Amino acid sequence: MAAPMRNSCSKFNVIRSSGKNSYASNFFKRSLFAAAIMTGGYCTYRITRNFLQSSIAYAEDVNKRPEFKVSRSKHYDTDSSGLKLTLFQFQTCPFCCKVRATLDYYGISYDIVEVNSVFKTQIKWSNYRKVPILMCDGVGGPDKFLQINDSSVIISLIESYLHDTSQPLDLLKSFYPGLESKDNRGKTVWEFQNKYFIMFQDHISDKRTSKERSEERKWRDWTDNVLVHVLSPNAYRTWGEALQAFRYFSEVGEWEKNFSTPERLFIIYVGALVMFGISKMLKKRHNLKPDVRESLYDAAREWKRAIVYGVLNSIEGCQAFKDMLENTKIGPWYYRTKKAVQNHQGANPLNKKS
Repeated sequence: MAAPMRNSCSKFNVIRSSGKNSYASNFFKRSLFAAAIMTGGYCTYRITRNFLQSSIAYAEDVNKRPEFKVSRSKHYDTDSSGLKLTLFQFQTCPFCCKVRATLDYYGISYDIVEVNSVFKTQIKWSNYRKVPILMCDGVGGPDKFLQINDSSVIISLIESYLHDTSQPLDLLKSFYPGLESKDNRGKTVWEFQNKYFIMFQDHISDKRTSKERSEERKWRDWTDNVLVHVLSPNAYRTWGEALQAFRYFSEVGEWEKNFSTPERLFIIYVGALVMFGISKMLKKRHNLKPDVRESLYDAAREWKRAIVYGVLNSIEGCQAFKDMLENTKIGPWYYRTKKAVQNHQGANPLNKKS
């Protein structure tokens, strides 16, 4: 009697396992079908809306401030910069996170415009179609504005200004020229000269040595070209982790307030599906380890400087971040830096001329 019982149990296990695989397959197919329906419906809506609307003039061309809805504002009583800033961003974009970390650390007030990461309707006024974009009102005239592109340029420009507020922002921006070109796929790419350099006049004293500045530039470059490329394959490693990540993004980005329900659901499910696929390509492109968590742990052990905090902050609510804390010693440093940013510890010397 024992043998039939074992065979029966074995058969039951096979059926149960097959059921799980079938359920997972059907769930993924249903997700793809739902994504396709949402994509078709929303694209139809967008095409119809764009057809009815008149053509959009680019603000950079006409030098006229665009109209937009502010998602939320950050105001600091310690702010004496005199700057009126608006940050166009994705809440969990690592490049946007490091810009926010810089502004928060120095206690500089700013408005936030949350951008739809799929259609980017909030930055249709701009020829530059990436985030972050920082807008500074009143530069060059009461009704004019200065548009600053690229996270590293924004950070260098802000710190340059804080070294000597007598230097106008538009002059400082001219030291970071942007070069537009096409890659081998015909995609527009931008390269900004001097983006890791802090600009200040010779008579302005600086507490850091040239060696320390060189070291800082090295790690800022490492953050943009090594660490950032490890994050997406980890945040979207599996379909479940990708979906969890986008639900977290929706929560911290307050998408319910900033986007319509169809937009929000579209971004969550289609965005998760797209990034799940892209993460596999990025893993191969950047030669990450078979278990991408190991590449993340290696990068975490190699971290330097507070700017890395802003990039890592972009995945704080993801499973990848929890795994990193458990498998590396980066946690104490991360939370010390987070406290310094939240307490605006860089605000004390703000705008003091040397």
